[in-house]
Amino acid sequence: MSLRVRLLLITAALLLAGLGLVGTVVSDRLEHYQLDRLDTQLTSLTSLISRLPADGPRPASTAVNAGLLDPALDLIGAPYLVYLDADGTVAEGVLSSRLDRSSLPTAAELRTIPTDGTGVFLPAADDSDRWRAVAEQTVGWNGTVIAAAPMAEADATVAQLRTTSLASGGVLLVVLTGLGWFALGRGLRPLRRIEHTAAAIAAGDLTRRVPGLAGPGTEIGHLADSLNTMLGQLERAFADRAASEARMRTFVSDVSHELRTPLFVIKGSTDLHRMGALADRSDVDAALSRIGREASRLTALTEDLLLLAQLDDAPEGQLDRAPMDLRTLATDARHDLRALDQSRPVELTGPGGDGSPGPAPVDADEARLRQVVTNLVGNAVAHTPAGTAVRIGAGTVDGRAVLEVADNGPGMTAEQAARVFDRFYRTDRSRTRAGGANAGLGLSIARSLARAHGGDVELVTAVGHGSCFRLVLPATP
Repeated sequence: MSLRVRLLLITAALLLAGLGLVGTVVSDRLEHYQLDRLDTQLTSLTSLISRLPADGPRPASTAVNAGLLDPALDLIGAPYLVYLDADGTVAEGVLSSRLDRSSLPTAAELRTIPTDGTGVFLPAADDSDRWRAVAEQTVGWNGTVIAAAPMAEADATVAQLRTTSLASGGVLLVVLTGLGWFALGRGLRPLRRIEHTAAAIAAGDLTRRVPGLAGPGTEIGHLADSLNTMLGQLERAFADRAASEARMRTFVSDVSHELRTPLFVIKGSTDLHRMGALADRSDVDAALSRIGREASRLTALTEDLLLLAQLDDAPEGQLDRAPMDLRTLATDARHDLRALDQSRPVELTGPGGDGSPGPAPVDADEARLRQVVTNLVGNAVAHTPAGTAVRIGAGTVDGRAVLEVADNGPGMTAEQAARVFDRFYRTDRSRTRAGGANAGLGLSIARSLARAHGGDVELVTAVGHGSCFRLVLPATP
């Protein structure tokens, strides 16, 4: 069954139980009230009559019985009064003319009534009804006076109340069930919308979200917010997975491309030598030189890939930290630049080009940081024209140690800057790689090493305004 039907059945069952309990309690209290009232009337009457003068009961004429006793008996609530002798024989009885004598309790039943004023039930002689009777011992003579009243009217009142309660309860149950059906349908409408949203997402539309169906403080509002948060995480997870798969495909393609070229050179050179095409010694030496270069390129590429894998798996485990100052690396980087291109103006400044280099103490692996700086310096030399000025800055900014390598080269576009740290990415894929060593892993390794130290490598660039790579690390006191 649907949730709507189950809730409706539960509500109807609880309503039915409540109506039944209320009807039972009300009818039971009414029955007890009527018995208490009747017992009080019968007890008062028997107590009064038991104290009459001691001349015993006297027969009443038919005229007196019909004209005077009927209203009196109705007034005191005892349509039947009877005297019993000491031996239990009926001495005299007074009966309302509206009652049939065949419906009176038998003498044997009358003799079973206790004389302490306690009310008891007696069956009618013809089993048509039941009576309520009270008996007391008389004072003036040795006998018993009994006052009795039929329960037909009281039982009819209770039965009518129960019938009315049952009928009104049934009508109320039907009406409230109908109203509950529409109310539950309206209340569960947000859940149906959530269901439709989930179905659309299951069909592949990850951009769908649950609309604002209720206030944020309600259960539906909390559910909608939680689902939207979960859906956002799922969408990002699927997007990250798709991006990861795309990066993996690109990575495999780039690795295959980088490995194919040196392997082809090595295989081609060995095939030529095996076929005897390299007859002269100079040709053999040239082929061996090419094989050596390509083998060195493969070795460097393999080592770079291994380092990246190790940094991805356990970056801290690749470091041997010790106190040092980034100014040492900045000074060495200036010498390296002049050695690579003596025509380049190289300036050593503080961060942002202000003043002279300042202290930049860090707790780091000096060999790994030298590898980072070497990659940044080599990047500046490889991607700017000869003679382009380069600035190297070092110091502390906002509690962070900074080393900058800035050039006045052509700069990069926003798209290139966003991807420059990707593995195997090169801004100019047609660029000739000296010695075949540049596979587009240098900046990726530099950023991975910086992040392993708890820092990062940042890039500020614009087309026509050069590029500035900033190594940022946590500074130590």
